[in-house]
Amino acid sequence: MTRRRLRFSGLFQKYFLVLFLAVVIPLATNGVSEAWFGYRDQRTTLDQLLGVEARSAAAKIQGFLDGITNQLGSLVQLPWTEEPDEQRRIEALRLLRQLPAIVSLTLVDGAGRERLYVSRIGLNRTESRANRSENEAVAGARSSRLWYGEVRYYRDSEPYLTIAIAGNRPSVGVVLAEVNLKLIWDVISAIKVGETGHAFVLDAPGRLVAHPDISLVLRGADEATLAPFRAIREVIRRAGEDVATSWDGQGEAVAAAASPVAGPDWTVVVEQPLSEAYGPIYAALWRTAGLLLAGAALAGLLAYVLASRMTEPIRRLEEGTERIGAGQFDHRIHIATGDELQRLADSFNTMAAELAISQERQERIAKLKRFLAPQVAELVDRKGDGVLEGRRTEVVAVFCDLRGFTAFSARATPDEVMSVLSEYYEALGRIITKYAATLTSFSGDGMMVLVNAPVPVEDPAVHAVDLAMEMQQCVQELVVGWRARGHRIGFGVGLAIGLATVGPIGYESRFDYTAIGTVVNLAARLCASAADREILADVAIAEAVNGKRAMIPLGMRSIKGYDEELPVYGIPFEERRHTA
Repeated sequence: MTRRRLRFSGLFQKYFLVLFLAVVIPLATNGVSEAWFGYRDQRTTLDQLLGVEARSAAAKIQGFLDGITNQLGSLVQLPWTEEPDEQRRIEALRLLRQLPAIVSLTLVDGAGRERLYVSRIGLNRTESRANRSENEAVAGARSSRLWYGEVRYYRDSEPYLTIAIAGNRPSVGVVLAEVNLKLIWDVISAIKVGETGHAFVLDAPGRLVAHPDISLVLRGADEATLAPFRAIREVIRRAGEDVATSWDGQGEAVAAAASPVAGPDWTVVVEQPLSEAYGPIYAALWRTAGLLLAGAALAGLLAYVLASRMTEPIRRLEEGTERIGAGQFDHRIHIATGDELQRLADSFNTMAAELAISQERQERIAKLKRFLAPQVAELVDRKGDGVLEGRRTEVVAVFCDLRGFTAFSARATPDEVMSVLSEYYEALGRIITKYAATLTSFSGDGMMVLVNAPVPVEDPAVHAVDLAMEMQQCVQELVVGWRARGHRIGFGVGLAIGLATVGPIGYESRFDYTAIGTVVNLAARLCASAADREILADVAIAEAVNGKRAMIPLGMRSIKGYDEELPVYGIPFEERRHTA
């Protein structure tokens, strides 16, 4: 009885109260602060998200309109004469081809007479000389040079906008364009904030220009429909901030941000219901309250059990954690209390040992990935170094390099040379990895790849042919772009199959995996003989493929380094074509 009274008094009582309060007070403080800062962070994130979405949509819409007006300006540069202007008709037709959004173009001369009309959906007219001076668009363009009309809907479906631009002199006239605004609807429909947040566009009078629900837009000037949208825009304007709160058409509180589209005087508004936006905060508050209750109960229990026993073991654990954090994975903790602290120390030691093994394995894989495909490196790590041991085996050696690269590098700038090589190696690297082949070496624009070593593959000849075909297809796509930049570069591939000695070669701190044998020399010579767009293979490849892939006999050819002519086969490939 005396011992029990002593247990609940003195130092034990003090430690119990200190430990209990040390846990409960931080938990409570942390819970309150997390709730407050979580609310602030969520509000900041919401403000940034809505603001970015609104500005991004406005920028896309403005860029869409600016791209059209910039092109239209080319039609109002020169004054009209009384003779038909065939050059302007050609320019107008060119614009229709370049700008699919333009449905029709009308060109009016300085006297207000229609001189040209071209359309995608109507009949073209030339030199009708109809008087368009009283046309609203013509008058608006003459007064402000750039004029935007009101949005209207063609057959109650796609939105259209009239844009008029006048030249810098009255004699050059005015051009009017009917523009399909479906792209704007696509931009607005693609904006999703959370699960239910969306965006819409209002014109200056507050009429819906675009909304994910097209039926709302088609209601036109219905006041009951437009009132909630106008109210949201007005609240944002009065608040003078990027984001404000208001009520949507269903009476739900929303957070909204707006951004202007300066040209036609539109406003893009992005909104999200507050119930969804602050949902994580409400859930976090309930979790915090539950954690506070659980933490208080747990703190009392832990304080009762551990008050007199935790100082020294915790100090050792803390020291061990610091050493592990510093990378000393060989450090171990020795605690012999016979309870949870001892088991914690044992778990800590186990974790440290596993971390050491994991670090060693990661370093090993990183070294292997210097010359092996990632999946091959993982396989070598699992099965051991035996996969890489020197041996005699059948391999397919694939050589490839660029044609005309030496001349190109002599006249091109270093930055351009490195840019071409970067595109080249990045493209081929993905293909080599895809086919689990082994890149043994590369120099300048040439590289050597092994198939069937160090890890065997089924039907290596067919596997290598597919690899070479995809490499040629991919590089030829790059060649199109290079030649458009004025670089005369081609690409050739050579491959051969046969026995070779494979294994690591190098010195203590650097090893590469390679193959040695006549098959390697033959593949290299075939590559050197291959012209642009050619894949050359030896007769052994053709026999091994055995009709599984197309092979074209090219007859006997003289190969450098060989006294006699050798039979050579070509491998056709299909170029992948892309349409604009």
